[in-house]
Amino acid sequence: MESRFNCDFFVGNRQRLRELFTGTAPIVVAANGLLQRGADSSYGFTQDANFWYLTGIDEADLVLVLDRDKEYLIIPERSASRQAFDGVLDEDAMRQRSGIKTIYSDKEGWDQLSNRLKRVKHAATLATPPAYVEHYGLYTNPARAAVVARLKQEKPELELLDLSPHLSRLRMIKQPPELAAIQSAIDITAASIKESTRSAKLKKYAYEYEIEAELSRGFRRRGAAGHGFEPIVAGGARACTLHNVANSGALSADELVLLDVGAEVDHYSADITRTVAISTPSKRQQTVFDAVLDVQAFAFDLLRVGVLLKEYEQQIEHYMGEKLRELGLIKTISHENIRAFYPHATSHFLGLNVHDVGDYERPLEAGSVLTVEPGIYIPSEGIGIRIEDDVLLTSKGIKILSNKLPRSLS
Repeated sequence: MESRFNCDFFVGNRQRLRELFTGTAPIVVAANGLLQRGADSSYGFTQDANFWYLTGIDEADLVLVLDRDKEYLIIPERSASRQAFDGVLDEDAMRQRSGIKTIYSDKEGWDQLSNRLKRVKHAATLATPPAYVEHYGLYTNPARAAVVARLKQEKPELELLDLSPHLSRLRMIKQPPELAAIQSAIDITAASIKESTRSAKLKKYAYEYEIEAELSRGFRRRGAAGHGFEPIVAGGARACTLHNVANSGALSADELVLLDVGAEVDHYSADITRTVAISTPSKRQQTVFDAVLDVQAFAFDLLRVGVLLKEYEQQIEHYMGEKLRELGLIKTISHENIRAFYPHATSHFLGLNVHDVGDYERPLEAGSVLTVEPGIYIPSEGIGIRIEDDVLLTSKGIKILSNKLPRSLS
């Protein structure tokens, strides 16, 4: 599929970053590095979203430098053996894609940058994440830390400024090509879910992975790069584990199946969840489903330009409490009682990352894309239900981008 993004998009993003970052310090942004899968093989490469947003280039270990009216890329040295396996870096393709004319080798580029660093007190870069994020149980890509270490090596007393808030502001408001990519990803996801969950097909699946395989086939043959994140296909009580990505459980006719998936198109991801019944849902399953649907409708009514997400989430939490009390799951509406059955937020930003960057303390602006995904999870009853749609904020209200996909148990 031909990319919707030409060099004008990336040139414009670099210019907007310069305008938002009003300092004169050189800006240095690292691409991601490859991560070892085992022995001499790596995991599939995923570019740092900020680096891609500024360059459009999907190569590892590059460095972007923006310095006043200059801009250039520093590319890594590759051994003859590495070139034989991974290919030679195509500098002309990089120039055409990014609009960056000057490309230096590693030594040339760092010599150029080092000479500049000698004359400044500050450099701006993306803050280095911890090597291990305990809350998520994730090791982070070490590329930013490596670039920061090299900057400090060139000038130990250099003070670093964090670009992250500026890029979050820029990426929060989607431009027309971004919206087109997101809509395409959503349309592919919706069509693939609809095809994969037809009643006649649902009854034939014996395992969750069969649904995952059908979705993967649907994404690829409709033009997506694949999944924007690890797909979740969870039957029965397994749906109460929010990130149940094993997708290996056996399916039972009396269970509900939760699908939380999103195709990726031009680096942008959809994020849609539907919960479906393999056979006729029970009265209790339908009642819980209707409660989740009601909370989602309430959230749609709240979302608009100017809303603070913190206040929005508080209103939804209270409304969810009323629904949980009606279902007989809680007696008293309190944060602790509600979170026992609804342990996540309703909305997050969507874009280059499925949980995209954005300023959660800033009133919502037109051009933002968010998810709306309430859920109720009752492990003791083997019921886990989530309904998730993707929404664009406009000056006139919201546009539900995934509205083509019905919200029903059957």
